Amino acid sequence: MIQEKQITIELSEKESEGIYSNFVLISHSPAEFIIDFTRMLPGVPKTKVFARIIMTPQHVKSFSEALKENIDKFEKEFGEIKALKKQKPKDFGFKFGEEKSK
Repeated sequence: MIQEKQITIELSEKESEGIYSNFVLISHSPAEFIIDFTRMLPGVPKTKVFARIIMTPQHVKSFSEALKENIDKFEKEFGEIKALKKQKPKDFGFKFGEEKSK
């Protein structure tokens, strides 16, 4: 019989507030995945990384499977999530700067 161990997870007040992100950059090497969470704002041509998560490929795979499982549960309860069409950052629905007409 395998005995499960219980893990206690602490969540500080600052982290419990969360960080909003609507744009994610993902890069990788043979040893790790780097996931940068940022947000694009209307009329702002620049952004910054608000959180960077570095994970091993094995943990990213497990995370991906857990995320898929939770998306499936969400859609079963609330209906299908309509995915946005793939867009380039400049076509993200925001207009950066003003266009000059001649």
